[in-house]
Amino acid sequence: MIERYQAVNGVHASHDALVDLLESIEHVLSRLSIYTKIPLTPAMEEIVVKIMSELLSTLALATKELKQGRCCESSLADGLPYSV
Repeated sequence: MIERYQAVNGVHASHDALVDLLESIEHVLSRLSIYTKIPLTPAMEEIVVKIMSELLSTLALATKELKQGRCCESSLADGLPYSV
């Protein structure tokens, strides 16, 4: 019974971690959309490309974890170079 309770709590924590991650990505993308409306300097273009690359890497990691059925807060956090 305790194991089942812990498993259910783990699923909820994993779901919450994924929701938090996706909400963070949504906020970053909404801020980045501002830059589509103005001409970018080469330095800003480089920064935007790096941000998009990190977002894609983060989504790839989250997708991999989901496919393996191990989407958990600690493994997502371990794979990220910094918080989005």
